[in-house]
Amino acid sequence: MVKLTRVLLGFILSMALLVSTPSRASETFIVAVVPQFAPTQINRDWTPLLTRLAQLTGKHFQLRVYDQIARFETDLAQGIPDLVFLNPYHMVLAKQEHGYRPLIRDSATLSGILIVRRDGPIKKLTDLNHKTLAFPAPNALGASLYLRALLAEKEGLKIVPDYVGNHQNVFRQVLRGDAAAGGGVRKTLAKEPESVRAQLHILYSTPELAPHPLAAHPRVSFAASQKIVESLLAMQTDPMDRKLLAAIQMTDPVVADFQRDYAPLISFKLERYAVRAGQ
Repeated sequence: MVKLTRVLLGFILSMALLVSTPSRASETFIVAVVPQFAPTQINRDWTPLLTRLAQLTGKHFQLRVYDQIARFETDLAQGIPDLVFLNPYHMVLAKQEHGYRPLIRDSATLSGILIVRRDGPIKKLTDLNHKTLAFPAPNALGASLYLRALLAEKEGLKIVPDYVGNHQNVFRQVLRGDAAAGGGVRKTLAKEPESVRAQLHILYSTPELAPHPLAAHPRVSFAASQKIVESLLAMQTDPMDRKLLAAIQMTDPVVADFQRDYAPLISFKLERYAVRAGQ
């Protein structure tokens, strides 16, 4: 009787698994997400979106979450992710090194920001000369790479960068006074609680750029890529689906184009301020 009960239980569990997940015959894609936020937040925001995308496409998506941008960059440099949500500079590198192609992005532009304590001593850019500034990572585009390049090349500042892992850590470093200022982007600042935002002031902003795309490795077929793009675009028509899109910073998704959206970054020569994986 015990043996029969175990067999029946196993059968029920296996049937539940078949109902809740795509068929084993369906394609499985590793999805990597650049860690702008803590791993728990990325899991919270991306898991429901990928679950819904699996329902719409019949594909299976395996989310890969990182606690450090450096580890994300190592996997990207090796071409491990099938699909990847990455910043525009990472997109340029991924295209050049492995042929990744951008599929879809939000229509809103990306702007890097330099934030300071609203009640702090820093009132103008020159107050930051030779001061320690917090950044998520060397190659976070709007929040670090482009921002540091502008501060050095355009503003003539000499700073001491401190890389603290993600945008949330940057904002808290500034709040605690551990850094005179910090780099972020408007979208990540907007996701902070009002109690945090009220204490911070945007001192400087970068020119606007096309935002993070979802990109595909060449091994992802054109047909599969198109199905993913069409499904994400279709999600705009459903109120519940729009909430899932908003959670991953893609409130108004549009088709991405490398030459139009990301190739112009090549002329900025940002490699002078970048750190390649493994360095």
